[in-house]
Amino acid sequence: MLQTAAKDTCFSPRQTLRCRDGRVLDLRRAQVMGILNLTPDSFYAGNRIASTDDLLRRAEAMLQAGAAILDLGGYSTRPGAEDISAEEEKARVLPALEAVRGAFPEAFLSVDTFRASVAAEAIAIGTDIINDVSGGTLDADMFATAGRLGVPYVLMHMRGTPQNMAQQTHYEGDLVTELVRYFRDKLAALYASGVTDVILDPGFGFAKTPVQSHELLRRLPELALLGLPVLAGLSRKSLVYKPLGLTPETALTGTIAVNTIALLNGARLLRVHDVAEAVHTVRLVQQTFIPSSS
Repeated sequence: MLQTAAKDTCFSPRQTLRCRDGRVLDLRRAQVMGILNLTPDSFYAGNRIASTDDLLRRAEAMLQAGAAILDLGGYSTRPGAEDISAEEEKARVLPALEAVRGAFPEAFLSVDTFRASVAAEAIAIGTDIINDVSGGTLDADMFATAGRLGVPYVLMHMRGTPQNMAQQTHYEGDLVTELVRYFRDKLAALYASGVTDVILDPGFGFAKTPVQSHELLRRLPELALLGLPVLAGLSRKSLVYKPLGLTPETALTGTIAVNTIALLNGARLLRVHDVAEAVHTVRLVQQTFIPSSS
């Protein structure tokens, strides 16, 4: 069944995304999104960035390792994270995006934000994609802004806010059924707002316990029924390290394991801290299950 999922989702006709300047991001084959976290309190200390030079070194290393997208965020979404103002978020993320765009003009860049104003300014300086952890629930202007800007949008499932989502893990009905309904409703609103290119993110760890996240990972092929590329953000999260009695710093091997499962279950984009290892994982899964790609 896992082999079938990987093969059947490979050539979906809705796996290409139109970005700025007419460029196309091709997700017919799985790709890797590298995380560049601009917050001082990232849950994974190894991803904290010290300076602009450090940022550019990391960006270059990720691109050389094979990242298709660099995802930059200035608002921490770890459970219980401190809320910051839009101005502080902009001060963190906009200069960083501008620096990375200047250094790597051909790279696909994504801004990790739930605020429409941050997204709009990020796109104005050359960012390609909006990655919204809230699915439009934390800023009523986000969908209209994404539609007006005409850029791809990552639609994630989350309940509550980063400050209280850990208390939002009780689901009355079936978890995956709720996610499918959520995505259908949100997609209708996005399309009505003029957004045409969407990536789905089930939101592993966002208002979901490790047990729920593993169930979601196992049932990921059910989201393929929506006909859109799926992003899996599993890197070094609690669903990886807690069952193993580890920490985020020691969770690389577990991350490779769950990323492999996600790819076999149809994920087209892996959002990771460790790009080289994820790229190797993608290549080996494709070599095994999609030999024609070699």
